[in-house]
Amino acid sequence: MYATINEANAAVLDEMRSARPYLVDVRPAHECIPALAEGHVLMHAGPPIEWAAMTGPMKGAVLGACLFEGWAKTTEEAEAFAQKSVRFVPCHDQSAVGPMGGITSANMPVLVVRNANQGNVAYCNLNEGIGKVMRFGAFEGEVQTRLAWMRDVLAPVLSEALKRNSEGLELTALMAQAITMGDEFHQRNIAASALLLKALAADIAIGSAAAADKEEVLRFLERTDQFFLNVAMAYCKCVMDAGHAVGEGSIVTAMTRNGRDFGIRVSGLGKQWFTAPVNTPVGLFFTGYSQDDANPDIGDSAITETFGVGGAAMVAAPGVTRFVGSGGFSDALETSEEMREIYVEANTTLQIPTWDFQGACMGLDVRRVVESGITPVINTGIAHREPGIGQVGAGVVRPPLECFEQAFEALVEARSKTA
Repeated sequence: MYATINEANAAVLDEMRSARPYLVDVRPAHECIPALAEGHVLMHAGPPIEWAAMTGPMKGAVLGACLFEGWAKTTEEAEAFAQKSVRFVPCHDQSAVGPMGGITSANMPVLVVRNANQGNVAYCNLNEGIGKVMRFGAFEGEVQTRLAWMRDVLAPVLSEALKRNSEGLELTALMAQAITMGDEFHQRNIAASALLLKALAADIAIGSAAAADKEEVLRFLERTDQFFLNVAMAYCKCVMDAGHAVGEGSIVTAMTRNGRDFGIRVSGLGKQWFTAPVNTPVGLFFTGYSQDDANPDIGDSAITETFGVGGAAMVAAPGVTRFVGSGGFSDALETSEEMREIYVEANTTLQIPTWDFQGACMGLDVRRVVESGITPVINTGIAHREPGIGQVGAGVVRPPLECFEQAFEALVEARSKTA
């Protein structure tokens, strides 16, 4: 045991800094995640939740997964099956993450990100692009067509391309470049997605797939500006799990939400979740929708802010400053400066030109959050409350302070028992 929490936190940060995640493969989820090979099991975003407590977008995604897996043929059958026959497990408990509803089933492909230094692996499903998508709760028609194409075409093409390099694709350098180009890796991933396409295009082009399939994959990657979000999520999960393995300290290693609860995990408190009711994001809405349509906060994508990017690095992304305060750059700068107060140090690998080349935040300390009353700012998409509609806007949200207060009290109690 470390003599002080500060010493333990230093060890956690050392593990985070030394992590070197590589994107090594894209594989069917059941081949990577044993829980999904057990039968009618679905992974979901956030801390544990059951069907009855799920909000509309997650329920819609569950229906989509039941249809995709062939467990049901109609929406009515899918709903009945979900209520009675599906076992739900959090993505985070399976070394995985998933955006918005986070629903991942056995035959959906997942990104495989391996930490070359510490050896741990993290997974995330693939970004579906824009329009009607399952992660926001849409589940029929074009959603099913796209999911099947991702399984049958996109995943095999990407897998073959990644395997042409025995080590896979090194992600830290790519992200270091992308943050200088205006990405913060949650709301904006345009640069990183373009760099990913650049890195893979030649290997895709010479692959064994049919020419039409390769062209379709390249065009999909070309137009999917947020494709890298899921890669960034797996990257951040991989890094935070490496830090969590220290087993001590007050560094927050997971922040996530399921539409009902916001949950956090802390490096020194094992796998215990500390939860409180989620808030509802506030932001800009698509034509025809308003704040009244917004679903409460949902998704594992806050793993980006846990790592120190996303909302904490808003200053890096002038293109999304309109979601902060009055929408000016000064608001984004003020947000990142405020976040500096609750993170332990700067990540010198991810230097931000618009912040005088300061590094992104790193090491969210539960003690600093409780002491200051400042909670992290999270960038997020906004889903409609009802299943089947999908995304209606984008904005920002903050977690409830209660999560951090609970964790702080548990940390004090744990330390007192070992003193």
